[in-house]
Amino acid sequence: MNDRLNCTTRQFERALILGPLAEQAASILSGKASESVALPFAEEDQLGIEPGSFDLIISAGTLDSINDLPGAMVQIRRALRPDGLFLGALFGAGTLAGLKRAMMLADGNRASAHVHPQIELRTAADLLARAGFTMQVADKLETEVFYRDWRTLISDLRDAGIGNSLAGTRPFLGRAYLERLDAAWASLQNADGKVPERFEFLHLSGWAPSPDQPKPAARGSGQVSLAALFDKSEKNLRP
Repeated sequence: MNDRLNCTTRQFERALILGPLAEQAASILSGKASESVALPFAEEDQLGIEPGSFDLIISAGTLDSINDLPGAMVQIRRALRPDGLFLGALFGAGTLAGLKRAMMLADGNRASAHVHPQIELRTAADLLARAGFTMQVADKLETEVFYRDWRTLISDLRDAGIGNSLAGTRPFLGRAYLERLDAAWASLQNADGKVPERFEFLHLSGWAPSPDQPKPAARGSGQVSLAALFDKSEKNLRP
Protein backbone atom coordinates (compact mmCIF):
# COMPACT_ATOMS: atom_id res chain seq x y z
CA MET A 1 0.00 0.00 0.00
CA ASN A 2 2.90 2.32 0.78
CA ASP A 3 4.46 1.64 -2.64
CA ARG A 4 1.20 2.47 -4.40
CA LEU A 5 0.71 5.62 -2.37
CA ASN A 6 4.22 6.78 -3.23
CA CYS A 7 3.40 6.47 -6.94
CA THR A 8 1.53 9.77 -6.64
CA THR A 9 3.21 13.11 -6.03
CA ARG A 10 0.20 14.43 -4.15
CA GLN A 11 0.42 15.58 -0.54
CA PHE A 12 -2.89 14.82 1.20
CA GLU A 13 -4.54 16.85 3.93
CA ARG A 14 -6.75 14.27 5.68
CA ALA A 15 -6.51 10.49 5.35
CA LEU A 16 -8.78 7.67 6.56
CA ILE A 17 -7.32 4.18 7.12
CA LEU A 18 -9.91 1.37 7.31
CA GLY A 19 -9.38 -2.21 8.46
CA PRO A 20 -6.62 -4.07 10.31
CA LEU A 21 -3.85 -2.07 8.62
CA ALA A 22 -5.05 0.98 10.54
CA GLU A 23 -2.43 0.10 13.16
CA GLN A 24 0.23 0.53 10.45
CA ALA A 25 -1.09 3.95 9.36
CA ALA A 26 2.19 5.77 10.02
CA SER A 27 4.19 3.26 7.95
CA ILE A 28 1.70 3.34 5.09
CA LEU A 29 1.37 7.12 4.91
CA SER A 30 5.06 7.97 5.48
CA GLY A 31 4.26 11.65 5.87
CA LYS A 32 2.02 11.83 2.77
CA ALA A 33 -0.94 13.12 4.84
CA SER A 34 -1.05 16.02 7.29
CA GLU A 35 -3.75 14.34 9.39
CA SER A 36 -5.02 10.76 9.59
CA VAL A 37 -7.95 8.93 11.16
CA ALA A 38 -7.72 5.17 11.83
CA LEU A 39 -10.81 2.92 12.04
CA PRO A 40 -9.55 -0.67 12.44
CA PHE A 41 -12.98 -2.19 13.08
CA ALA A 42 -15.14 -0.15 10.71
CA GLU A 43 -17.54 -1.82 8.28
CA GLU A 44 -17.13 -0.15 4.92
CA ASP A 45 -20.76 -0.73 3.92
CA GLN A 46 -21.94 1.10 7.07
CA LEU A 47 -19.48 3.99 7.28
CA GLY A 48 -21.89 6.85 7.99
CA ILE A 49 -19.16 9.40 7.20
CA GLU A 50 -20.01 12.93 6.13
CA PRO A 51 -19.51 13.38 2.35
CA GLY A 52 -16.24 15.01 1.33
CA SER A 53 -14.55 14.42 4.69
CA PHE A 54 -11.24 13.03 3.37
CA ASP A 55 -8.97 13.41 0.38
CA LEU A 56 -7.37 9.95 0.88
CA ILE A 57 -9.05 6.71 1.96
CA ILE A 58 -7.19 3.41 2.29
CA SER A 59 -8.98 0.12 2.97
CA ALA A 60 -7.16 -3.20 3.25
CA GLY A 61 -8.09 -6.58 4.65
CA THR A 62 -11.88 -6.37 5.01
CA LEU A 63 -13.43 -5.51 1.64
CA ASP A 64 -13.75 -9.19 0.68
CA SER A 65 -15.82 -10.07 3.76
CA ILE A 66 -18.51 -7.36 3.93
CA ASN A 67 -22.13 -7.88 2.94
CA ASP A 68 -22.50 -5.07 0.41
CA LEU A 69 -19.29 -4.44 -1.50
CA PRO A 70 -20.89 -2.25 -4.23
CA GLY A 71 -22.53 -0.12 -1.53
CA ALA A 72 -19.25 0.13 0.38
CA MET A 73 -17.44 1.41 -2.71
CA VAL A 74 -20.12 4.07 -3.22
CA GLN A 75 -19.88 5.18 0.42
CA ILE A 76 -16.09 5.43 0.19
CA ARG A 77 -16.32 7.50 -2.98
CA ARG A 78 -18.85 9.86 -1.39
CA ALA A 79 -16.63 10.29 1.68
CA LEU A 80 -13.85 11.57 -0.58
CA ARG A 81 -13.39 15.19 -1.56
CA PRO A 82 -13.26 15.96 -5.29
CA ASP A 83 -10.01 14.57 -6.73
CA GLY A 84 -9.52 12.47 -3.58
CA LEU A 85 -7.77 9.10 -3.86
CA PHE A 86 -9.01 5.65 -2.81
CA LEU A 87 -6.61 2.72 -2.39
CA GLY A 88 -7.98 -0.73 -1.56
CA ALA A 89 -6.69 -4.28 -1.18
CA LEU A 90 -8.59 -7.55 -0.73
CA PHE A 91 -8.27 -11.27 -1.33
CA GLY A 92 -9.35 -12.34 -4.81
CA ALA A 93 -11.37 -15.33 -5.98
CA GLY A 94 -8.28 -17.46 -6.66
CA THR A 95 -7.32 -17.47 -2.98
CA LEU A 96 -7.27 -20.83 -1.12
CA ALA A 97 -7.79 -22.85 -4.29
CA GLY A 98 -6.12 -25.90 -2.72
CA LEU A 99 -8.23 -25.86 0.45
CA LYS A 100 -11.43 -25.28 -1.52
CA ARG A 101 -10.62 -28.24 -3.77
CA ALA A 102 -9.85 -30.54 -0.84
CA MET A 103 -13.05 -29.55 0.99
CA MET A 104 -15.10 -30.08 -2.16
CA LEU A 105 -13.71 -33.59 -2.48
CA ALA A 106 -14.39 -34.29 1.21
CA ASP A 107 -17.97 -32.97 0.89
CA GLY A 108 -18.83 -35.54 -1.76
CA ASN A 109 -22.48 -35.23 -2.76
CA ARG A 110 -23.30 -32.92 0.15
CA ALA A 111 -21.65 -29.62 -0.74
CA SER A 112 -21.37 -26.95 1.95
CA ALA A 113 -20.08 -23.38 1.98
CA HIS A 114 -16.78 -23.27 3.86
CA VAL A 115 -15.25 -20.03 2.54
CA HIS A 116 -17.00 -16.69 2.09
CA PRO A 117 -17.41 -15.47 -1.53
CA GLN A 118 -14.55 -13.60 -3.16
CA ILE A 119 -14.51 -11.57 -6.36
CA GLU A 120 -12.39 -11.71 -9.51
CA LEU A 121 -10.17 -8.93 -10.82
CA ARG A 122 -12.52 -7.90 -13.65
CA THR A 123 -15.45 -7.66 -11.25
CA ALA A 124 -13.39 -5.47 -8.91
CA ALA A 125 -12.52 -3.14 -11.80
CA ASP A 126 -16.21 -2.94 -12.79
CA LEU A 127 -17.17 -2.05 -9.22
CA LEU A 128 -14.77 0.90 -9.24
CA ALA A 129 -16.44 2.26 -12.37
CA ARG A 130 -19.98 1.62 -11.08
CA ALA A 131 -19.19 3.43 -7.83
CA GLY A 132 -18.26 6.56 -9.79
CA PHE A 133 -14.47 6.54 -9.50
CA THR A 134 -12.38 7.99 -12.30
CA MET A 135 -8.96 6.84 -13.57
CA GLN A 136 -9.59 3.40 -12.08
CA VAL A 137 -6.80 0.84 -11.81
CA ALA A 138 -7.20 -2.78 -10.68
CA ASP A 139 -4.33 -5.27 -10.60
CA LYS A 140 -3.39 -8.40 -8.70
CA LEU A 141 -0.42 -10.08 -7.09
CA GLU A 142 -0.23 -13.84 -6.54
CA THR A 143 1.87 -15.96 -4.25
CA GLU A 144 2.04 -19.64 -3.31
CA VAL A 145 2.68 -21.15 0.11
CA PHE A 146 3.28 -24.89 0.43
CA TYR A 147 1.56 -26.81 3.23
CA ARG A 148 2.12 -30.39 4.32
CA ASP A 149 -1.05 -30.45 6.47
CA TRP A 150 -4.33 -28.59 5.99
CA ARG A 151 -4.52 -28.10 9.77
CA THR A 152 -1.48 -25.81 9.63
CA LEU A 153 -3.15 -23.77 6.89
CA ILE A 154 -6.35 -23.41 8.94
CA SER A 155 -4.31 -22.38 11.96
CA ASP A 156 -2.54 -19.69 9.91
CA LEU A 157 -5.87 -18.35 8.59
CA ARG A 158 -7.30 -18.13 12.09
CA ASP A 159 -4.19 -16.45 13.49
CA ALA A 160 -4.41 -13.85 10.71
CA GLY A 161 -8.11 -13.25 11.39
CA ILE A 162 -9.09 -14.11 7.81
CA GLY A 163 -11.15 -17.24 8.32
CA ASN A 164 -14.66 -17.94 7.07
CA SER A 165 -16.88 -14.91 7.75
CA LEU A 166 -20.16 -16.37 6.49
CA ALA A 167 -23.14 -15.61 8.71
CA GLY A 168 -25.22 -18.36 10.26
CA THR A 169 -24.56 -21.65 12.00
CA ARG A 170 -21.56 -23.65 10.86
CA PRO A 171 -22.40 -27.19 9.71
CA PHE A 172 -21.22 -29.99 12.00
CA LEU A 173 -18.42 -31.77 10.19
CA GLY A 174 -17.70 -34.77 12.40
CA ARG A 175 -14.80 -37.21 12.51
CA ALA A 176 -15.75 -38.90 9.25
CA TYR A 177 -15.48 -35.58 7.39
CA LEU A 178 -12.02 -34.92 8.84
CA GLU A 179 -10.89 -38.35 7.71
CA ARG A 180 -12.22 -37.64 4.20
CA LEU A 181 -10.47 -34.26 4.22
CA ASP A 182 -7.19 -35.93 5.21
CA ALA A 183 -7.59 -38.30 2.25
CA ALA A 184 -8.52 -35.48 -0.14
CA TRP A 185 -5.54 -33.39 0.98
CA ALA A 186 -3.21 -36.38 0.52
CA SER A 187 -4.50 -36.83 -3.04
CA LEU A 188 -3.44 -33.25 -3.86
CA GLN A 189 0.08 -33.47 -2.40
CA ASN A 190 3.08 -33.10 -4.70
CA ALA A 191 6.20 -35.26 -4.73
CA ASP A 192 7.44 -33.46 -1.60
CA GLY A 193 4.26 -34.30 0.29
CA LYS A 194 2.96 -30.71 0.19
CA VAL A 195 -0.01 -28.92 -1.35
CA PRO A 196 0.62 -25.53 -3.01
CA GLU A 197 -1.85 -22.99 -1.62
CA ARG A 198 -2.56 -19.83 -3.56
CA PHE A 199 -3.14 -16.34 -2.21
CA GLU A 200 -4.40 -13.71 -4.66
CA PHE A 201 -4.26 -10.05 -3.63
CA LEU A 202 -6.37 -7.57 -5.58
CA HIS A 203 -5.25 -3.93 -5.46
CA LEU A 204 -7.66 -1.15 -6.40
CA SER A 205 -7.25 2.57 -6.91
CA GLY A 206 -9.59 5.29 -8.09
CA TRP A 207 -10.13 9.04 -7.82
CA ALA A 208 -13.24 10.95 -6.85
CA PRO A 209 -14.48 12.95 -9.85
CA SER A 210 -13.25 16.52 -10.22
CA PRO A 211 -13.47 19.04 -13.09
CA ASP A 212 -9.70 19.63 -12.73
CA GLN A 213 -8.77 16.04 -13.61
CA PRO A 214 -7.30 15.13 -17.01
CA LYS A 215 -9.92 13.79 -19.40
CA PRO A 216 -9.39 10.95 -21.89
CA ALA A 217 -9.51 11.89 -25.54
CA ALA A 218 -12.81 11.41 -27.33
CA ARG A 219 -13.33 7.95 -28.81
CA GLY A 220 -12.15 7.83 -32.42
CA SER A 221 -10.11 11.03 -32.18
CA GLY A 222 -6.72 9.29 -32.40
CA GLN A 223 -4.48 10.24 -35.32
CA VAL A 224 -2.09 7.27 -35.13
CA SER A 225 -3.00 3.63 -35.75
CA LEU A 226 -2.05 1.32 -32.88
CA ALA A 227 -1.72 -1.53 -35.38
CA ALA A 228 0.77 0.54 -37.40
CA LEU A 229 2.81 1.24 -34.27
CA PHE A 230 3.00 -2.48 -33.44
CA ASP A 231 3.95 -3.30 -37.03
CA LYS A 232 6.73 -0.68 -36.96
CA SER A 233 7.98 -2.01 -33.62
CA GLU A 234 8.15 -5.59 -34.92
CA LYS A 235 10.08 -4.52 -38.01
CA ASN A 236 12.65 -2.71 -35.84
CA LEU A 237 13.19 -5.87 -33.80
CA ARG A 238 13.90 -8.07 -36.82
CA PRO A 239 17.60 -8.92 -37.45
